[in-house]
Formats: sequence, C-alpha cells, structure tokens
Amino acid sequence: MRAFFSDDQLLHQPRQFMRAGRLCEPTDVPARAHALQRALAGRGITLAEPADFGRAPLEAVHSPAYLDFLGYAYERWMALARPGFEPGIEVLPNLSPYYNGRVDQPRRVPCPTDSIIAQAGYYLGDLSAPLGPQSWRSILRSAHSAVAAAESVCEQQDRQGIAYSLSRPSGHHAHSDRAVGFCYVNNSAIAAETLLKRFSKVAVLDVDAHHGDGTQQIFYQRSDVMTISLHADPSAYYPFYTGYANERGYGAGYGYNLNFPLPHGTEDAGFLGALDNALDALRDYRPQALVLALGFDTYIHDPISVLRVGLDAYRGIGERINALGVPTVVVQEGGYEVEAIGPALDAFLSGLVPATA
Repeated sequence: MRAFFSDDQLLHQPRQFMRAGRLCEPTDVPARAHALQRALAGRGITLAEPADFGRAPLEAVHSPAYLDFLGYAYERWMALARPGFEPGIEVLPNLSPYYNGRVDQPRRVPCPTDSIIAQAGYYLGDLSAPLGPQSWRSILRSAHSAVAAAESVCEQQDRQGIAYSLSRPSGHHAHSDRAVGFCYVNNSAIAAETLLKRFSKVAVLDVDAHHGDGTQQIFYQRSDVMTISLHADPSAYYPFYTGYANERGYGAGYGYNLNFPLPHGTEDAGFLGALDNALDALRDYRPQALVLALGFDTYIHDPISVLRVGLDAYRGIGERINALGVPTVVVQEGGYEVEAIGPALDAFLSGLVPATA
C-alpha cells in the first residue's frame, strides 16, 4: 500500500475554535498527524511526498473565487490593522449571510463584495475553521496527498489497488465554496474526481462520526459518484442541518446519496451492522473505485464523540473494505484523541493485511 503526506500539512496550527459559545483550545493539532505517521511506520509503510499538483484538482470541486479567498485571506485580514483597530489573530467570521439550502442550486454565486470581512462571513461557515498564516499551504498540500493517492490507484493494474492519504486538515465538511468543521477543501471529493479520470463510477463511503455534509453537497445532483455516510444522529450533533435518511439526492443524483444516522451511544455491533447495510447498497451500485473517508472520532474516548466504538470495529471496517475487492483510496478525516488514533489506524490496517501485503 502506498501512502502520502507532506510535512507542509503540519504548518496549519489553529489557535482557537468556538464550541457552545466558548473559545476553546483547538483539537486539530499537528500531533494528530505524528500519531498516524508512527502507526504507519510500525507497519513498515513509508509516507511519500505528494507532487505539487497546483490548484487544478481543487478547482474540479471548488469554486475559483473560494480558493482565491483561502489563498489570500490571512494577508488581507492582517492588512485591516490601523491605529485603534487590530484584527484577530486568525481569520474568523463575525457575520453569516442567509443561505436557503436549495438543493437545485449546485453552488452559490461568488461573494458580491471584495470586503474581507464580508468574504470571511460568506466563505467560512462557522467558528471552527480559522485561517492562520500558513493554513493555505497546509490545505493545498493535504489535497495534494489525496490526489497523489488517487493517481496511485489509477496507475495500479491490480484490481484491488489501495492507497492512503494522511490528509490533515480534514475535508469532508468542506462544501464547494465554504469551510466548516475544521475542513477547508474536500479531500475525499477531490480524490473521487481524480479517480473519475480512469473509472466511470466511483463511490464515497464516509465512516467518520460526523455527516459528510460537504461531500453530499458536492455530488448531490450526480449519478457518477454515489455518496454514503454513516454518522451519529445529527439532530443533536454536528453538523445538525444535514445527514438525515430522507436526503437521497436531487435530479440526476436522486437515489445516489444515502445517510445512515446512528443513535448516540452506538457500539461496535450496531456500527458494523449499519456498515453492512451500507455496503449492500454500495455493491448494488457496482462502483469501479471507492473513496473511504476514514474518521476515528467514532472512538468511545474521543473528546467530541457521542458514539462508543472500540478498536475492534476499525479492524472490522478494514476487513469489509478488503472484501469488496474494489480499487480504494483511503482519505483520513477526523479523530482527536491523539493517543488512540494511532492504534485505531493500526487496527484498521490489520483488517487490510491481504490488500496491503
């Protein structure tokens, strides 16, 4: 199994995020990546530096205006400084425009004003996606790791080729033009678009604790990418507004989006049972390639988890993905208990042993 990561992905070091009205210490810290690196090294898997693919793969998923914002927001934010007025230490929104959530609109028009204050409110959907001085470089290189993994799978002749992207920052909450939930660009969606260069049908299976709302939005009107998400019931859990079973897709995409919301407190058996149901639907779709959005914030002791999944469940996920026999790109998503995510990745990989030998 080939794996990809750039040290530039460590440069993003958020200093704050809002939780229940309180500014908190960040949970998406560089130590997460270090823990995952150690787990890979323990299995003899070397991380390769991804090539610099530029912005082109990102523009297959995200609007150019949004990417322009991400690339230059911090410098423009700092330029607001003047006597008697100091902007905050990171770019964070202090307003948010009304968005009606119409599914017949694949994306919004660009922000109608050049004001950095207005654009922060337009393109940053909440207070958990701050932009600092090196954030854009990390965001770009995280996406490049996903592209490199997808390109690797496209190049492999083995029908069961697999590659892993240690993507950090994560991406599955990122919409086509909005950063939310620690996510800025949608690495899993970018990987899926890259796979479509060789494969005609791709599925994205998301097993993070949170609904992959950005991935859903990006592919909601399409039939060439099926999106399936297992996640904690969003009625009392982030992202709250999406992730319900009645969200099936729109237009040509109707029937190609499936959500499996899980009761809070779900343990291994319930999680794997729901996964088996999801995989039945995936097999009916018959994808030629798969993106697995792999999160470990389902873990029982994760600081933001409401599920009670143990390490054995991650082994079970790996075994089931191996049994599919489909070329697969594994894209790392959440998981914030630093001491646990390494063992969680190791358990997952142990289920993939036949595929990675």
